[in-house]
Amino acid sequence: MKFKLIALDVDGTLLNDQYVLTERTKQTIQEVHDTGCHIVLCTGRAPASTLPILQELGLEGTMITHNGAATVHADERGQTLVNEFAFPLSEIRPMLDYARREGIHFDVCTPFNMYIERIGEYEKQMYKKFLINPKLVTDVTELELPIVKFTLFAQPEVLDRVQLEWEDQKLYGDLRMIRSGDLFIDVMSAKANKGNALKALAASLEIDANEIMAIGNYYNDLEMMAFAGLGIAVANSPEDVKEAADAITASNNEDGVHEAIVKYCL
Repeated sequence: MKFKLIALDVDGTLLNDQYVLTERTKQTIQEVHDTGCHIVLCTGRAPASTLPILQELGLEGTMITHNGAATVHADERGQTLVNEFAFPLSEIRPMLDYARREGIHFDVCTPFNMYIERIGEYEKQMYKKFLINPKLVTDVTELELPIVKFTLFAQPEVLDRVQLEWEDQKLYGDLRMIRSGDLFIDVMSAKANKGNALKALAASLEIDANEIMAIGNYYNDLEMMAFAGLGIAVANSPEDVKEAADAITASNNEDGVHEAIVKYCL
């Protein structure tokens, strides 16, 4: 089957461990795009840090950001919010109190902005790596804005403990908590995931799930890979992510996206 849409996770999948898009992968994506295939970046990143990668690919179009919580269309006129799964800040107050008490770094995101209450050198380097420029405020709850994502950033052993405690206490309530990377925990609307966002986008484009190929590397990619007709995990994925995939490609450091597109699309 000729795939009409390719959904690509960014960090750990499309980019290598140096956060570089290789020339070979870029050329392959441009080649398959030229055949009429939609390329959709599906990432935990915000639109502002996803757009430069889309532009580096020489493309414009729709980006699924914040792990599916905000879908944004980008073209020469700017960025337009297509869909969002937002919730009030009041719903994360118990988690905010916990993070402040334990000294764990956090940020809160609207579709287009990120807010933090403090920042150190370690966090500055992380945000720089992901092309993020967060806004520093005294108290995020004073913003009184609906948000799409609440994120913790800490060492894996810290987040392992947080994950166990929050699951045990159901501290996230009716929201959804996911581990989006070794160093990140995201809390979002229960409806927000890459699979639901991709499903909505595919319906608007009149593309069937069987005409979609999705490539990812982590637990936040599972719904997207399950929805697609062909869900592919890169070789650097955790074992249970690879077990859930339909196929395995090379790692992100070995141009796994390039390999998969050549094998299944070109």
